[in-house]
Amino acid sequence: MSGQRDVIDLDEGSREPTAAAGGFAVDRVRSGRRRRVHLVAALLAGVVLGGVGVDELRDSREQRQRNASVSLVAFPASGSGGGSDVAGVLQMDALLAVINAGPAPITLRAVTGRGPGAVLRDTGQSRLVRPGGVGWIEVKLRLECASAFGGEPLPVRFSVETADRRTREVTYPVAMKGSLWQQGAEVPCEHLR
Repeated sequence: MSGQRDVIDLDEGSREPTAAAGGFAVDRVRSGRRRRVHLVAALLAGVVLGGVGVDELRDSREQRQRNASVSLVAFPASGSGGGSDVAGVLQMDALLAVINAGPAPITLRAVTGRGPGAVLRDTGQSRLVRPGGVGWIEVKLRLECASAFGGEPLPVRFSVETADRRTREVTYPVAMKGSLWQQGAEVPCEHLR
């Protein structure tokens, strides 16, 4: 039994398989490192793209909100004499100034108002008003000379198309007392009494 060995010596024999196995192990380590680098790069790219996407989504939402908002101010601009078909009631042509205080352009489609002693309606013309701009709306007024300028503002309702192409209704109180409309109505109302 002296010819047989009971122990296997791993250092014996050809070095080639060991070198090949070592090369395979080195390739496996390099391949694992490459995969980790690729995985980290893909993860970083995903984070960057996700951040950009969230930022774009937030900007898009803010833009939609800006386009849907309506903020305006309205006041009597001028009024010219008129006539009457009923005693004590003056029918007059006038201008209503509307300032777009919002961040996006609006189109004024319809303007109506009804209050104590006053009725207002537009003449049917739409007006585009840019942000910070003024739109001059021609209106017809029907005023009861005794009560139209008592002190309460006239609630005026605006039908407005916003930049997102939707129509919204907005009400704004227009001060009548001491306005240019009252000044324009004083002389005709004196003749109607």
